[in-house]
Amino acid sequence: MIPDVSQALSWLEAHPNALNGISRGIERETLRVKPDGLLATTGHPDSLGSALTHKWITTDFAETLLEFITPVEQDIDRLLALLRDVHRHVSRDLGEERMWPFSMPCFIGAGDEIELAQYGSSNIGRMKTLYRQGLKHRYGALMQTISGVHYNFSLPLSFWQEWAGVKDMESGKAEISEGYLRLIRNYYRFGWIIPYLFGASPAICSSFLQGKESSLPFERSEKGMLYLPYATSLRLSDLGYTNKSQNNLGITFNDLPTYVDALKRAIKTPSKEYAEIGVKDRDGQYLQLNANVLQIENELYAPIRPKRVTASGEAPSDALLRGGIEYIEVRSLDINPFSPIGIDAQQVRFLDLFLIWCTLAEAPEMSSAELLCTRKNWNRVILEGRKPGQTIGIGCEDTQKPLVDVGNALFRDLKRVAETLDSNHGDRQYQDVCEQLVASFDDPELTYSARILHAMKENGMGGTGLALAEQYRHSMAEEALEVLSEEQFEKEAIRSRMAQQEIEASDTLSFEDFLASKAG
Repeated sequence: MIPDVSQALSWLEAHPNALNGISRGIERETLRVKPDGLLATTGHPDSLGSALTHKWITTDFAETLLEFITPVEQDIDRLLALLRDVHRHVSRDLGEERMWPFSMPCFIGAGDEIELAQYGSSNIGRMKTLYRQGLKHRYGALMQTISGVHYNFSLPLSFWQEWAGVKDMESGKAEISEGYLRLIRNYYRFGWIIPYLFGASPAICSSFLQGKESSLPFERSEKGMLYLPYATSLRLSDLGYTNKSQNNLGITFNDLPTYVDALKRAIKTPSKEYAEIGVKDRDGQYLQLNANVLQIENELYAPIRPKRVTASGEAPSDALLRGGIEYIEVRSLDINPFSPIGIDAQQVRFLDLFLIWCTLAEAPEMSSAELLCTRKNWNRVILEGRKPGQTIGIGCEDTQKPLVDVGNALFRDLKRVAETLDSNHGDRQYQDVCEQLVASFDDPELTYSARILHAMKENGMGGTGLALAEQYRHSMAEEALEVLSEEQFEKEAIRSRMAQQEIEASDTLSFEDFLASKAG
């Protein structure tokens, strides 16, 4: 059903201190909307600083799509307080605008009306906007307005020293990378548990389809909302942030050089489909960075990514080859509508438990075919995870097990990890998370998707979203800052604007030559 992890768990119980010093970071996206729920048409507020260079506040695809980034922290309460401080500061700064509390947008007009994120006149700033222009032409602007939460996680050196026998990060980078790739393979096999528990996008506003037909068997509420009765995360479905054309890239996670090689190949492989768009229009204006399968590495849509902090001008894959995997980025979290900051401590602790389990459990190598096969389980949970009697496939075989049985079995293991973590902190916080969440398998009505769908059926998706946005706007604006100060926010805004100006002043290449240097 699930791998036998009993030996590894016994090892962990004998080495509890190996888990002291887990590092975490959070990135939260959210749309700025007007009081009526329509997307804000204003540019990124200048008072917040430069979206190109700000440490904590930037934008993603569109000017209206904010992204908040925490520093790396080892203390969960401090991590969430930092994220909350950013929300508090921005809430006070936005005036009548508010932050949309769902992953899926609602009151949305034509995609052409969505302004791409702007990063100034520097070559790197123009390249970032042009990359988004390419995304718009390739996948449509609406898909890019879907928001999520990314969770960055790394185990301490002490863990790798005890578990893999490494001496330090540099000499042990191959073993550490191997351990993180093992985590990733298990995440692909069992990560569907995240949308099951925390998926919060079971519905869409009909405007999201822009009049197009969908193959999904949607039901329509009295208020015009489209939903699937047992869905958990339409954000993760083919309707949302995925790209079928990436399915044939042959990217696997068995060893780092092979992964990087496949990623680099995709960046250099021409695409017939994208060639039809053209790189420039008739007037010589750029439409996309290039016509390859991926414009840049970040275009690879994946539920989890191996990461390393890059040096200036360094490609992410080159950073991985240079120093090995430093941390992993979990990308399957919908915005938590029950939290004003889009995520809460329960989710953070669950992710810790699950990612540690993924590192400890045996993870046979996966072919690209099996990687695609795991998608069947994810899709089943995404589209009808709460369906009575739902089953989960085991591997790529026809064997099916009741989802409730697999979930309960996994939580029996997670409870042992929780006991070990709690023994280090002298409390029961991780064990409490296990007890709270395991109940969702016997009663799917406890899941985020069931709870939010109930509210949406009653008040509509738009009505529910507007009420939460207004509630969070008031509560965040009135709360005092905990970790950061208004002076720090002001200083960072000034520093970021000056940093952008310095980048713009230091450009020596033409934009054409700059792009050519990046393509090399």
